Amino acid sequence: MNKIVAFLFLVLSLFAFAVSGCGDDKVDKGQNAGETEADNYDVSKDTQRDLSIQEYNIQERKKLTSVRFPCDTIALMEYVLNNYPDGTYLVDFDRTFTYNIPKSAVIYQKNNDGQFVFGLIAKSWSKDPRLIEMKNIIGYDASFIDLDSTELGTAFFYLTLFKCNGKVDTNKNTFDTLWEAGIPSHGGFNNLTLEKWVKKNIPYIKADFHYGQGIGHFDYNFFFVDGMLKKPHLLLTYEGINFKRIMTDANGDKYPDYIEFKYLDTGEKITILDSVTFIWKDTCYFNTRNPKQYRYY
Repeated sequence: MNKIVAFLFLVLSLFAFAVSGCGDDKVDKGQNAGETEADNYDVSKDTQRDLSIQEYNIQERKKLTSVRFPCDTIALMEYVLNNYPDGTYLVDFDRTFTYNIPKSAVIYQKNNDGQFVFGLIAKSWSKDPRLIEMKNIIGYDASFIDLDSTELGTAFFYLTLFKCNGKVDTNKNTFDTLWEAGIPSHGGFNNLTLEKWVKKNIPYIKADFHYGQGIGHFDYNFFFVDGMLKKPHLLLTYEGINFKRIMTDANGDKYPDYIEFKYLDTGEKITILDSVTFIWKDTCYFNTRNPKQYRYY
């Protein structure tokens, strides 16, 4: 009798477990347990939500900024928000630097022609349904975005020169876009600095990007060979654990050239094998040993 009772108890237990499992399957077909519709909401695909977030961030910066001036960074942020396509940002520096207020990638210059602003602009790719997010394009971790860029939105960076048309008395802040120069990178921005090529006394702007895949960095150098009002000349230099390209003056003209180093990486030891110079001619950089090999920047 005890064996029969035990057998019936086992059968009833298995039946109850099966019914419970079927119920869980029905719930999972709709959405994962514990998830709500809000949990699955993706702000990067909602242009109106993205717009409201940018407007909120601008208002917060206004509260934290004690001194304003015509065509300041906040004014430029508002101009970009109101005049560029959805998903366009005035980029901030990498937050590995410590600031009370996020520091935007802008450089101010003033001369007899007026006040000018160099700004780094990031635009969302129009063919990508997902808008870019600032956190996915700035900093060391963001330098890996090329491995999965379509999942996080695709960013196109542009160094842009704006002319300020702001008036102190009317507090009117408008800008003219004089040129924009593309940067061939989708993520990993670090900082933006104004430099000078001492050899030729030519100023240039360096946009530094992290490159996590090679444990190094890429520098996109924009040289003002014909003055800052003309679109600049781009030269790429970089350095990592087993790659390196440095700036040089190989032929004495106003355009910078570069030296490319070749490495042997055995996994245990890294050795420089050779180096070759590339010289700018008309539209490309040409290998001085093999003219059939060329680079655009």
